[in-house]
Amino acid sequence: MVPGEGECAMGKRKDQNIGEPEGSRKKKKKQVVTPRPACSWVHFSRDFIKEYSASHPESSGLKAATKAASDAWKLMGPEEKAKYTTRAREVWDKYLSSAPARAPKPRRQTKLVTRCSPGRLLNVLQQLTPDQKEAVKSMGFGSILGLRCRTLRRSLCLWLLERFNTVRRSLEICGERIPLTPRDVELVMGLPASGKDVVNSGSDELILELRKRYNATNRGISVRLLEERLAAPEAGEDFKRSFVLYVMGTLLCPTARLDVSPSFLHFLTNMDVLHQYNWGKFLLDRLVREISRFRQGKQRAVGGCLLFLQLFYYESVAVGAAYESAPVAFPCLFSWGEEEISEREKQEKELGGYGSGEVVCMERGLGMGSLGYKAQTDSMPLRAVEPMQELSHAQDMEDQEYEDTFTEQEHAHTDSIEGNVACAEIEVVAGSGEVPCGNIKYGCTEIVDYSKKGDHEEACPYAPCTCPLRNCNVVDSSKQLSSHFSSKHWDSGRRFQYDSPLRVSLSKKETFLVLQAEKDGVLFLLSKGTQSIGHNVVITCIGPSSSKECFLYDVISEKGSSSLRLKSFAHSFPGRVEGLPPVDFLLVPFSYLGSSGQLDLETCIWSPTEPGSE
Repeated sequence: MVPGEGECAMGKRKDQNIGEPEGSRKKKKKQVVTPRPACSWVHFSRDFIKEYSASHPESSGLKAATKAASDAWKLMGPEEKAKYTTRAREVWDKYLSSAPARAPKPRRQTKLVTRCSPGRLLNVLQQLTPDQKEAVKSMGFGSILGLRCRTLRRSLCLWLLERFNTVRRSLEICGERIPLTPRDVELVMGLPASGKDVVNSGSDELILELRKRYNATNRGISVRLLEERLAAPEAGEDFKRSFVLYVMGTLLCPTARLDVSPSFLHFLTNMDVLHQYNWGKFLLDRLVREISRFRQGKQRAVGGCLLFLQLFYYESVAVGAAYESAPVAFPCLFSWGEEEISEREKQEKELGGYGSGEVVCMERGLGMGSLGYKAQTDSMPLRAVEPMQELSHAQDMEDQEYEDTFTEQEHAHTDSIEGNVACAEIEVVAGSGEVPCGNIKYGCTEIVDYSKKGDHEEACPYAPCTCPLRNCNVVDSSKQLSSHFSSKHWDSGRRFQYDSPLRVSLSKKETFLVLQAEKDGVLFLLSKGTQSIGHNVVITCIGPSSSKECFLYDVISEKGSSSLRLKSFAHSFPGRVEGLPPVDFLLVPFSYLGSSGQLDLETCIWSPTEPGSE
């Protein structure tokens, strides 16, 4: 018999298998990977379920015990959870020290995928009513209204992403390393780089009602739903919250998803404090986080504000000589529309591509008056740029290892370097005769003889003053500080009119009250100290100590038919007055305090007069 085709094929397969060791066709075993440590909730639930099962033998199984553990966890306070949080952190630290470093997945990207969509936001901005625009400004997002760029240059963004160091938070381009700070976000996007940290996490119960209102699912909040809400003419709290969500999801902090992250609802529960947040730090932190996740292969799309990265490059790298006569614009967001970007792209192409220009990295706009780039280069550099050195493979691995533990103190150190460069440069040119005032970054444009530099700075009206609020570290000229307080801390003081009595009250724990004049915005500080028999009260003006303006004031404390009064001049100090004031003050005995320990006063600050006049 002649074997069929099927039998011949079977015979060939048998012949091929002869000589193969037994079990060679078995699947290879997967490499054993050390599991990631459990979180604090898991540590708690393990202990709770054991105790619950022992004390509830009638329980219907693990599901009921887990439900009881979840309910108990939600009712626990931070102090009660600290025990399990500490345990989880110790296990995590041990895991990091023993587990081998995991190499990131290689990613070859030829096309940029991102949810950052300035054009979509621009369409919404063009439909806002005047009342809605005023509401946007009241939240501290007024700079977004000046958006002119509609599209991202994706090839440029890809080029920048390849050169973005997430550990050092810097761009490594043109042979130099340019650090990025929240201050750069303020210069480019116009968002504040000081204030409280934005916290977008917390208990789900706090935002449960908001999640229902915005139909939030596990995927997020629908962008189309937000667009429909923003199309309504109302400009109340619901509009403000919808606008911030939309801006976060389409421009400032987009994630890899199409919808807006519901975690943003955590900092939108109280809309009255929205203007007090440090949005510059938040935007930069999210950008670094999203780029890191993309490089690790955890997401296909690139999140974060890529528009900031693009505009920062345009402002940091000069192409040709077109920048010499460019006017100062703050924020830089206002300077770049489609025409300007197209012209810039054309110049880059003629020079040979991205990175062919010169790194200038000048801080533009803040405190510079009408100075352009050329005038700034004639005075002094305002940013530290490090020459980029070749890094070894070991150094690259070290950067990767510390990527998640890079501390804020190192960023603050970078900021201090930037601020000290100006001082170092002035010392270099000290022998040249004339030097700029040391308060140039606060707005002074005077060029003085080096021998008279100290005398000028003592009398300079742009001498730095500090914000009187304890949780704010802003330092600026007295004029700019008044604007800062009006926009960022408008609800933290009292406004008054010159020559008009004003009744104020300081609680038992309050040590000062900020008063701001409605006419000219000048800031005053009503300070309360404590002595053995009562409180000392004094009013000072926040400004340079050499200020020539004199403000006469009255402060009165009453108890029944008795009264105590102080009439004096408000001396100028560049910040808060600590301890016993070095000027006249009113001593109010404890018997004059109210039933709750509050100090009730009547004050009157008179219009400014010339020194020596009554």
